[in-house]
Amino acid sequence: MLKSMTGFGRAEQTVGEKTFLVEVKALNGKQFELQVKLPPLLKSYEFDIRNILQENLGRGTIDCYINIKQNGTTKPVTINTELIKAYYNQIHQLAGELSIDTNSVLAALLRLPEVVSPANELLSPEDFKQFTVVLQTAIKELNNHRIGEGASLEKDLLQRIENINAQEEAILALEPNRKKRIKEEILRLLEENVGKENIDNNRMEQELIYYMEKIDIHEEQIRLKQHCEYFREIMNSSEEGKGKKLSFVLQEIGREINTTGSKAYDADIQKCVVKMKDELEKAKEQVLNVL
Repeated sequence: MLKSMTGFGRAEQTVGEKTFLVEVKALNGKQFELQVKLPPLLKSYEFDIRNILQENLGRGTIDCYINIKQNGTTKPVTINTELIKAYYNQIHQLAGELSIDTNSVLAALLRLPEVVSPANELLSPEDFKQFTVVLQTAIKELNNHRIGEGASLEKDLLQRIENINAQEEAILALEPNRKKRIKEEILRLLEENVGKENIDNNRMEQELIYYMEKIDIHEEQIRLKQHCEYFREIMNSSEEGKGKKLSFVLQEIGREINTTGSKAYDADIQKCVVKMKDELEKAKEQVLNVL
């Protein structure tokens, strides 16, 4: 079973007076790259959150947005009493000079800059444990999304390999006639340019054998078939993170296809090679999406 690298997961849950919201988005990436946006309450747990995400998501470009809402009227705040006293003393002195009543000045003082500010509260270990449940839920949803997309990728990749195998079978069927035509063409050229009576048949046979061995593509076709089988084995295995390995096997498949094309000297086989290259490029594009 394959997993795509792209996916999205979201989870939201209210625990006590706090509502945890987690959104995780994954895109293609050669390594694990994480951008995480945390509220102040979770700053001290950033390392733990990053570890959880990396352990469960493998590689890819990950964007994680986390928010914590304080419910009701219990949002913690801090009142800077020293600052409010300093403000009051100055206002009281000014009010005395101007003969102004200061009985209702407290409300105005509380609105002055930096008098009231949010408390630098940290999430308790118990609340963080509850939060990790929400985080894992979002990760699970993302991975389910990855599995769904991976099924489509698997179907497409197997079809590409099947198409390459079909062209490889076509080449094997064309191979005997190819050698025969090449041999006949060499003999024809020699007779036209040297003369049939001037050809040393023994030497001619030796040169033909040497030449035919150089352009033989039988070994390439065997290796190509083996690489395709290995590709399927990896696809069917239960291991995680198959994308890189599948990409390496496609590189080996490409080498055998290129060598076949360079040795072919046959228009029909070259057509098969072009079709195989087309399927290979499509497979390479798709395997970039595989985790």
